[in-house]
Amino acid sequence: MFDMVSRRGFVSLSAVAAAGLGLAGCSGNKTSGPTGSDAGSSKISSKKAVELQVFAANSLEKALPEVQKLYTDQTGTTFADTQFKASGDLVEQMRAGAAVDVLITASKGAMDDAEAAELVDADTREDMFVNDLVVIRAEGSDIKVEAIADVANLDGKIAIGDAKTVPAGKYANQALASVGLYTGTEGDDGEYAPDFADKVALADKVGTAASYVSTGDCVAGFVYSSDIFRYDGIEETFVCPEDSHKPIVYPGAVADSSEHADEAKAFIDFCLTNKKAQKIWAKYGFELSA
Repeated sequence: MFDMVSRRGFVSLSAVAAAGLGLAGCSGNKTSGPTGSDAGSSKISSKKAVELQVFAANSLEKALPEVQKLYTDQTGTTFADTQFKASGDLVEQMRAGAAVDVLITASKGAMDDAEAAELVDADTREDMFVNDLVVIRAEGSDIKVEAIADVANLDGKIAIGDAKTVPAGKYANQALASVGLYTGTEGDDGEYAPDFADKVALADKVGTAASYVSTGDCVAGFVYSSDIFRYDGIEETFVCPEDSHKPIVYPGAVADSSEHADEAKAFIDFCLTNKKAQKIWAKYGFELSA
């Protein structure tokens, strides 16, 4: 708005000056300001650049940068070094005072924690994506998992995210609890069954769990279906039933301390509504939340 008013004021002053010189009737004078497509370009170039800081769940590490580039190309808004970590770690960083504009977590629970701590603006919260929990194996491996309980019979370690900070690990534990291999129904409130506990290799984020499997350090692991698109050397061997764990939802919200709240909300809306952005999410296995 400021740019538009300034340009109009400039045009008005130019007209007054021209009248004083007896040139008000000179229709060939083109120095009063840009018109048509040039005017639009002038307005865009004079707009103050905004840089957004995004904190996002580790599983968005491949898809989100492509969407951010698309947004920059269309709006001029740029992004600081986006932080991709376990959702719980991101919330803890915000508690410690990290400057953030947008938070996207891989679980409702992590966003609930951020909201309860007044780290995000609850009115801007949106459920953005949904995902599936899958068991993976190394590409070309002949191991078979036809039910969740089968992981207890595999010869080797099973990679699972640390449920204290990794939502994928929490969902995995919920699935394991549904077949008696974990004692807590919430996924972070119990222990692994004695005959299974020694098989578990805890990972600091879902990407690490995928890496353990791709390198052969673990024979199988629990990750999101979208991770199959992110990492080489792994493949899906089993999809956990939806009723074995809580719905996997990625909420997004504007940070309460953001100095660019309007722009941050506009970016979240773009992620959900722009057709080209939607194609990028789909390419990496993310489905928009209904």
